[in-house]
Amino acid sequence: MFRNRRGAGWTALIAAAVLAAGACGTSGPAGGGAAGEIRAWTLQGDAVNKVERDGVTAFNRSGGTDVRLETFLNDPYKQKLQVAMGAPNAPDVFLNWGGGHLKQYVDAGQVADLTAEFQKDPAWLNSFLPSVMKTAQLGGKYYGVPERGMQPIVLFYNKDVFEAAGARPPKTWDDTLELVDTFKARKITPFALAGSQGWTELMWLEYLLDRVGGPAKFQAIMDGRPGAWSDPAVLRSLTMIRQLVDRGAFGTRFGSVDYDVGGASTLFAKGRAAMHLMGSWEYATQLGQNPDFVRKARMGWVPFPSVAGGAGDPRNIVGNPTNFYSVSAKTKDRAAAVRFLKETMTSDAYVQGMIGVGEIPAIKGLEPKLRSGPDAAYSTFIYSMVSGAPEFTQSWDQALTPSVSEALLTNLQKLFLKEIDPGEFAAAMGKAK
Repeated sequence: MFRNRRGAGWTALIAAAVLAAGACGTSGPAGGGAAGEIRAWTLQGDAVNKVERDGVTAFNRSGGTDVRLETFLNDPYKQKLQVAMGAPNAPDVFLNWGGGHLKQYVDAGQVADLTAEFQKDPAWLNSFLPSVMKTAQLGGKYYGVPERGMQPIVLFYNKDVFEAAGARPPKTWDDTLELVDTFKARKITPFALAGSQGWTELMWLEYLLDRVGGPAKFQAIMDGRPGAWSDPAVLRSLTMIRQLVDRGAFGTRFGSVDYDVGGASTLFAKGRAAMHLMGSWEYATQLGQNPDFVRKARMGWVPFPSVAGGAGDPRNIVGNPTNFYSVSAKTKDRAAAVRFLKETMTSDAYVQGMIGVGEIPAIKGLEPKLRSGPDAAYSTFIYSMVSGAPEFTQSWDQALTPSVSEALLTNLQKLFLKEIDPGEFAAAMGKAK
């Protein structure tokens, strides 16, 4: 799930004016930089481009090696980066999603190990939220630094619909099932679901497996351990999804609903669905599509419910920890690249700039700044949710290889549509490579 593609609304919609200023970026050729210059690659089109450029400008004023920021459109970026990393023209610093996306470059020996730098300066490592940094840690070593905001998956609810039903948002799985029946009886779809896009359904499996079996169950899948997809915790989670579908939790037409304008978010905002499990960018999506729903405080948000008897900590979250900046192993000026990351990513100006465009950086101790920033109630909730999470599991379709991710989303859609059962899903995924 490349959330900068679907989730950029959290940044872009909160700061449309900044987006206009930052959309064009500072693109340059893909070849090597000038002498005494290092290149940093990032995504084009987000409001954060202005903040990134300001950070580069401030760094360049400090003297020494200059940084040149180059921006790229999201869709071709992954392929462009893959080609460049295997060639002499690799960028010195490059944006990535951590986890499986970063691992391919680490395995190829194309990423600098930053562990020694963190050991020399423990305060630098300790300035970041530990649950987020785990996504940049591979084989016990660190290969990235948080560069943008955090995007956990949140359970949103429509306050008008809940108040009319005399209901409260769910805290447990039993609460969830009761609410499904409550809203069905009122002819309201309990959960909006953009089922035409498998990544929206994946959120359910990610959270349920965490609650039922804990993060170790997905780690076993990540590690490719035999039988990991057929683990009892996986099968129970899949069965719980089928029970929701059979119970009518998503209505009968979710397979044709998408996440674009007029899709699941609109059904939710207009009161035709009571709840919506979605990434934190849903706030900005609603702010852009249905501003009164947000500004009149009719949208609420809570963590995903706990599951009785489950091994997972109910404080655990799933989603997109953040985007990272990593250093290429081929850089000709590693010291300058590392100094750029160290001096820029945690600077007061950079962090405040990110908050100003709606991002929530993975930096410790941000509560005071968030409380005085835009949309304080929501941003402080997200920050508290992440900072208090023992584990922040990366979205599976980012963490797994592209081929396995594709099979995962395809089979998950089949499960939701009742074309296959949990056992068939597990068997199909056990064969995915």
